[in-house]
Amino acid sequence: MRKYGVADTTFSRVNMGDIAERTIRKDDNDCEIVRYTVPGIKDLPVAAKKLIDSGCDGVITLGWVGRTQLDKYSYISSSIGLIMVQILTSKHVMDVTVHEEEAEHPDDLVRIAEDRATKHARNLVRLVRDGGKSLREYAGKGLRQGYENAGELD
Repeated sequence: MRKYGVADTTFSRVNMGDIAERTIRKDDNDCEIVRYTVPGIKDLPVAAKKLIDSGCDGVITLGWVGRTQLDKYSYISSSIGLIMVQILTSKHVMDVTVHEEEAEHPDDLVRIAEDRATKHARNLVRLVRDGGKSLREYAGKGLRQGYENAGELD
């Protein structure tokens, strides 16, 4: 049985953890999911590491980035931390974030968050369950998470 970690934050304005959990269960019905909720994005690297240390085969982190410059710095530091977790553990950590300035209207932010969390959760399942070749058929297709796909260039 595969074991997935879902780390989310209380700062997020959409419950992306629930979305990721539902998607993982739908795409891999032979799995265990462990949820870990932290205050903000700077707490996600240690949450991801703890989930991996507890036996998770892969982790999805779901964060929300505010509009201020300080929020951007927090995101950069969190992202570097998540990259370090991946390097140190040789496990996939899908870093999913929504940046508040991506949309002005709350409904658009909800749509972006739902789409991004769903697509990244599916990618995590493919990588954990099927390995590094699982996304090969999509290489160069201009796929996007949160927005319409850009499409491939000829």
